Amino acid sequence: MKKRICQIAALGSALILAFSAPVQAAAVTANGTPAAVATNNIQSWPAGPQTTSEAAVLIDADTGAVLYDKGMNECRYPASTTKLMTLLVAIENSSPKDIVTFTETGIRDVTWDSSNINAQLGEQMTMKDCWFAAYIKSANEVCAQIAEYVGGTEANFVDMMNQKAKELGCTHTHFVNASGLPDENHYTSALDLAKIMKAGLKNARFRKVIESVGYTIPATNLSEARPMHTHMPLMAKESDLYYEGCIGGKTGFANEAQHTLVVAAERNGRTYIAVTMRTVDLGINCTDSTALFDYAFNNFDTIDVNGTKMSVPKGVTVNDLTTESTDKNGRTMNRYYYNGQYVGYVMEADPTPAPTEAPVQEEVTEETPVGEQTENAVSEIQNETKGFSMTSKILLGVMAGMGVLLVILLILLHRKNY
Repeated sequence: MKKRICQIAALGSALILAFSAPVQAAAVTANGTPAAVATNNIQSWPAGPQTTSEAAVLIDADTGAVLYDKGMNECRYPASTTKLMTLLVAIENSSPKDIVTFTETGIRDVTWDSSNINAQLGEQMTMKDCWFAAYIKSANEVCAQIAEYVGGTEANFVDMMNQKAKELGCTHTHFVNASGLPDENHYTSALDLAKIMKAGLKNARFRKVIESVGYTIPATNLSEARPMHTHMPLMAKESDLYYEGCIGGKTGFANEAQHTLVVAAERNGRTYIAVTMRTVDLGINCTDSTALFDYAFNNFDTIDVNGTKMSVPKGVTVNDLTTESTDKNGRTMNRYYYNGQYVGYVMEADPTPAPTEAPVQEEVTEETPVGEQTENAVSEIQNETKGFSMTSKILLGVMAGMGVLLVILLILLHRKNY
């Protein structure tokens, strides 16, 4: 039933998009053109590290504030980092216990030059197994099968991905498949990938998947068990590039995209997301990401602003921030800035008072045992019944007396007339 509802919803999204303006191929930034670090131009903002990636961004995972911007809005090819959106949409629209049967849609992507788990036609596995295969093994055929299962068709699922991107405020993103296979109309930006990761981290199931360094798909109707282990260096403790506090990330590679990485790290309750796009080697992405995380943890503090935690340069206080207030659905949103750079927001409390409910009378209190409460209730009912019976008898007696007097009076009147 849930699958059917999702398919209907996807069809509705497809119809809406069908009547919208056609998507044109974006002006993807020319290869080999690294961007400048824009945040280095902010007054009193900590100077960012030198990174080799052509585009990069670092954001606070809680507020979405940008701490480091190197061409964060340039359109680039995401390759398999696309799978973060595939995971998010699938997790939000399916159950881990759903049984997925592989069709021609999935197995067509089982090729020597495509990441896969060698799924077979007619093979069945749970949706949970598919999530981990898509993430840890970056299995393209699994992503295609997830798309068909959740969306009814791949095209419908891709529409769901694009709709979700729009909801998350991704303004430089357009997907045409669920795996990230190359296409000139399949693009995104470093900031948009960070927004997708930020949304994913708020979903408990998504977070559970990306935090896993290993997973074994149990034996299926057509295959033996498949053990899997992460190939993301920042997560693997045996790697020289392992980063303490890394909670998950997704790699991507294609000839045009080159190496791309989306990764998150957490220390002392502070979580940051780093995206590095287009390098010639994954090790460079990891080195750049490490530099960005160290930059965040060493140069920024977390301050409390009316109950909201915000990352600001060390030494900055609430008094150093400026505020911009806007109305959002009848409530006031206060956005905070440091020297023009956004650092977080606070929503003021809803001015509409909550309805006051009448106090609920407890039938059983701690002072009176349940048995005594029951006996008391019965006694009260009996007393009320007795009182009602006595009153009834008195009333009946009075009425009877009045009736007798009335009869006597009528007899006397009758005799007088004669």
